[in-house]
Amino acid sequence: MLGDATFPVNQSSSYPEYFILVGLPGMEEYHTWLAIPFCLMYLLALLGNASLLFIISTERSLHQPMYFFLAMLAVADLALSSSTVPKTLGVLLASSREISFAACLTQMFFTHVSFIAESTILLAMAFDRYVAICDPLRYTVVLTHAAIAKIGLAALARSFCVMLPTLFLLRRLPYCGQRVMPHTYCEHMGIARMACADIAVNIWYGFTTTLLSPVLDLVLIAASYSLILRAIFRLPTKEARLKAVGTCGAHLCVILLFYTPALFSFFAHRFGRGIPQPVLVLLANVYQLLPPMLNPIVYAAKTKAIRERLVHAFRPAGNGRRVLISN
Repeated sequence: MLGDATFPVNQSSSYPEYFILVGLPGMEEYHTWLAIPFCLMYLLALLGNASLLFIISTERSLHQPMYFFLAMLAVADLALSSSTVPKTLGVLLASSREISFAACLTQMFFTHVSFIAESTILLAMAFDRYVAICDPLRYTVVLTHAAIAKIGLAALARSFCVMLPTLFLLRRLPYCGQRVMPHTYCEHMGIARMACADIAVNIWYGFTTTLLSPVLDLVLIAASYSLILRAIFRLPTKEARLKAVGTCGAHLCVILLFYTPALFSFFAHRFGRGIPQPVLVLLANVYQLLPPMLNPIVYAAKTKAIRERLVHAFRPAGNGRRVLISN
């Protein structure tokens, strides 16, 4: 009798055993076709970022602050894409649509941690360019190996501290048996909307963390580049100005690639009431895939040192020897 009396209470307040991810609602007939570009983009992201990490770790001439930050960015890109894309492909190919509640929270946590860490690293890279251009004589004094390691640890610690409360905010909610989630992966507000209770705290916490992490980072990056541009325009020659701008070009492209789709997706979810749900889900997948895929390409195209090492790494041995002799 006691068990029968308490069962409904526990049932209504317990966590669901699993969620069912439906992918892009209303576009199920296109899921297989969408899986193809998603898979290709993910493979390019894996290959590009792994190549960057290999080149930076093995080439001693690249053991400099700028390239250490680039290696951190590559790790964050790998974590960001790998936390969602494998499950997304399983959902699109209808091979793995179920995800346990614990696995859903874990995916959500590491997805957002990777995103915030990458935003912090981009801010650190802006600081690196600021010191290199505005105070070059103190560059090696300010950005020592110890300082770079501390910045990396600070980025990770900040991400964990920002996202840890979301686990408790989601676990406190009752879900009342609702399981079908109109998404390809688990994210904070997607899980919160499955609850049968007031989620105002989750909404405001998510909005506040967005303002205090990526948006604040973007404001600080803009401030640093305003100082950088002022310093560049004070350089005596046009050649020196072009060289200084060239050192910032790749970073500026990566900033645009990272923040534009991410912030557009965030504000579209909260304020774009007329935007169809499949478009919102697709946007959420774009900012998980596009920056990790394109960042290595941008740095390979705009950074001569990396471009030369990549060409040498993928060139046949005989051609590689001729390149070394000619240099």
